Amino acid sequence: MRLTTLQAALGSASIFFLAHPASAVHHGHQQAHENYGRSQSHNPEAGGPKLVKKGTCTLPKDSTDLVFVPGASNNGFAMSPDQTCDSGKYCPIACVSGKVMRQWDPKASYVYPESMNGGLYCDNGTPKKPFDGEPYCVSGTGTVKAVNKCGKIVSFCQTVLPGNEAMIIPNDVSSTLTLAVPSIDYWNGSAAHYYINPPGTPSSVGCVWGDPSQPIGNWSPYVAGANTDAEGRTFLKIAWNPIYTGCELAKTKPSYGVKIECPNGGCNGLPCSINPSTDGVNGLESPVGTVGVGAATFCVVTVPKGGVGNIVVFNTDGSGGDSASEPPKSSAQPSPPPKTSSSTTPPPKTSTTPSTTPATSSKAPTTSAEAESEAPSSSASPTSSFRYGGIFHENSTSTASEAEDSSSHGTTTGAALTAATDTVAPVSTTTSKNEGAADQRGAAMAGLVIALVAAAAMY
Repeated sequence: MRLTTLQAALGSASIFFLAHPASAVHHGHQQAHENYGRSQSHNPEAGGPKLVKKGTCTLPKDSTDLVFVPGASNNGFAMSPDQTCDSGKYCPIACVSGKVMRQWDPKASYVYPESMNGGLYCDNGTPKKPFDGEPYCVSGTGTVKAVNKCGKIVSFCQTVLPGNEAMIIPNDVSSTLTLAVPSIDYWNGSAAHYYINPPGTPSSVGCVWGDPSQPIGNWSPYVAGANTDAEGRTFLKIAWNPIYTGCELAKTKPSYGVKIECPNGGCNGLPCSINPSTDGVNGLESPVGTVGVGAATFCVVTVPKGGVGNIVVFNTDGSGGDSASEPPKSSAQPSPPPKTSSSTTPPPKTSTTPSTTPATSSKAPTTSAEAESEAPSSSASPTSSFRYGGIFHENSTSTASEAEDSSSHGTTTGAALTAATDTVAPVSTTTSKNEGAADQRGAAMAGLVIALVAAAAMY
């Protein structure tokens, strides 16, 4: 595969994270991080008097699609807990799992502060839809599911965009849950991004602005991102969180991992797996494992039109089972299949271990045909001691990358998982000549053109 167009967008994306507060281009992650830290430093005493400004809006209660985000002053909107939805402002909303926001400032571009203008417009105490006649939320493309094999609840915390990009949209996964993945019709072509908390951490605890004392919230080990392009392909990414890998928490290996599986086959870029018990912290298994900002690694899988990609969360010690809150499945976890069952012969395993990057290896992809059951997401309960937030910054640079490959060819634009650059090379691997490795590598690299900037977006 030959990349004929490579645009250096990662460098400009990195600048966003270091942006000075006076920057007129866009608010950087560092600035947002600092602002969030300040806003969370004061917690009103429980039971104290609550002042309501004249004209302040409250999240509507006329739709089951809306999720009430707890906080002292945000009145249910997907905002900082001490931020009010005042008259004349746009106030972002959180949607139930599988759905994306359909309301935002029609004039908003990916330029700060316009990029904050998601959700409903507060008109002197009355929240109004900017797009009259449209619903609050619409279904995503339905191409990505979160699968929990840990036996304890796992929370995926989605970031708010347009909005302050805080990871406060809850998704509690007991068994299998469809995640919200936007199409090209979503605001500015942006993607969905998630922080993946450790097993046993519900969204009421994990979708918070954390600290380096425990690996939850914005300090959780793993992140993920996804968007669907005009041709119906979904680009699905899992990654190490550079905030986690760069702190003391990384001295202890997580007891869980994440991987991408395609139960119906047809995906390119497999295997794409993070298992710290075998690959160490910041290690992964992928034919094109790549290093992003903060030296955090990630991999991308291209899910074909009509297909589904699963983000599987598993215990690294091999234990598992359904959550106690889930009803029994129709069949138990199958025992190892007999030799007569069909299986894919793995290509020769190849790996390299650069001194500054983790080892990556090429293994035969695995698929799962387990029955899936949808479990609704439960919203977090208000707790005065929680501090909400966490930033997973999406890039605003419009880019186009072209890959000459029969299975993956296209352009993505806007703030989606976009842009490849020749300034950041994938981790070196040796390509196997059998099992269609060349096609897999080519399509995976095409998928990477939508993900390099997204990796930068995780800091």
